[in-house]
Amino acid sequence: MEYFTDMTWGETVKDIIDILIVTYIVYHMILLVRGTRAVQLLKGIFVLVVIWALSTWFDLYTLKWLMNQIFTYGVFAIFIIFQPELRRGLEQLGRGKLFGRMSDIDEETNKLISETIKSVNYLSRRKIGALIVFERKTGLNEYVESGIRMQSMISSELLINIFIPNTPLHDGAVIVQNGQIAAAGCYLPLSENPFISKELGTRHRAAIGISEVGDAISIVVSEETGQVSLALNGQVVRDIKEESLISKLYEELRPAASIKEKRSFFWKRKGKNSDG
Repeated sequence: MEYFTDMTWGETVKDIIDILIVTYIVYHMILLVRGTRAVQLLKGIFVLVVIWALSTWFDLYTLKWLMNQIFTYGVFAIFIIFQPELRRGLEQLGRGKLFGRMSDIDEETNKLISETIKSVNYLSRRKIGALIVFERKTGLNEYVESGIRMQSMISSELLINIFIPNTPLHDGAVIVQNGQIAAAGCYLPLSENPFISKELGTRHRAAIGISEVGDAISIVVSEETGQVSLALNGQVVRDIKEESLISKLYEELRPAASIKEKRSFFWKRKGKNSDG
């Protein structure tokens, strides 16, 4: 208690800054190893620490001696075991990326959109029907469970193969969650909007329907015309151009996107909501 009593405001501020910096570094170190085999190794180290604490608490001499030996030489082992992660961290630090998490997220979004556009262009040229749904804030687990779970990294090749006719998964929708293909062959609610053009097919009605029950954004490829459509907020834009599609996807899917309603070309083209 005397330590805190004798502290000045300057020392208090300095200690707070010190703690915040260490917390920030630890947080980014966790992000660095998340999703790698280093996580399992850290769990193993945690188990050893618990065993060491128990051996000390109950004064188990032999076990405590063994744990002390492990920790004495374990420091060198850590540098060997975590060599790939340490090297990657130093490389990112040298490139200025260790604390640039947002730039990493933007890169993931760019890859997601790039792979989607490549697959959509391929499917459109060959008039292969497709329906791709991107989850945003409103969860789509109810519809994911109606399909075949995949949890796969998104790629244009995988998306194309899913929608190839006469394959097990080509009917239904692909749902993308957190940058991954969560499931394929999913069943979506059809829109019951009486003002929708009668020319709209099942895929388009499903795309509009899922956008009516949440904030999902959907891409539809017509198997009759090859035209690409985009559904959002209960509206559909037919025959959207590639540049506009990329712009709209990035606007809606990037992490920094505003959650407030945006005025866009959707409302300017509100009347163009029909497709063959």
